[in-house]
Parts: sequence; structure tokens; C-alpha cells
Amino acid sequence: MRQFSATDLANKTGDVLALAAQQPVVITRHGKPRFVVLSTEEFEALRQCKDSQTAHHIDDLNDAEAIRLAGELQASIDND
Repeated sequence: MRQFSATDLANKTGDVLALAAQQPVVITRHGKPRFVVLSTEEFEALRQCKDSQTAHHIDDLNDAEAIRLAGELQASIDND
């Protein structure tokens, strides 16, 4: 996840919001992560997932779920 300081947010609001439309953005204060800016679509998706989170053994995933999991893991690695 990209990070911006609170000062960057004040000075580069357009840039921060443009990136937040594509992926969550961390806002730091005094060098520490304090806030996350994300699109309303991403926020709603997180809210819906929160209500339906369950644990599964990897062997119980169907092909589509396994592919999605692999893609999400790779995206997480690529964005770090």
C-alpha cells in the first residue's frame, strides 16, 4: 500500500484521491500509519466480507476460489 504523510494529503489531495480510487492509501502522522483512504466500492466490499468471513482449509476450495486466493496473495505481495 502506498503511504502519504498528512502534509502530503493536504498538499497533494488530488494525487492521493486518484490513487485511492485504484487502491487503499495509508495516511501517516509523525511517521506512523493513522488512516486509510479507499474508494466507497472497496469499503462496501470490505463491509460485506466482514459479515461473511469464514475459515476454510485450502483443500476445500474449488478451482475458482483457489485461483482468486492465489491472485489476491500475489497482488498483496506485489503491492508491498
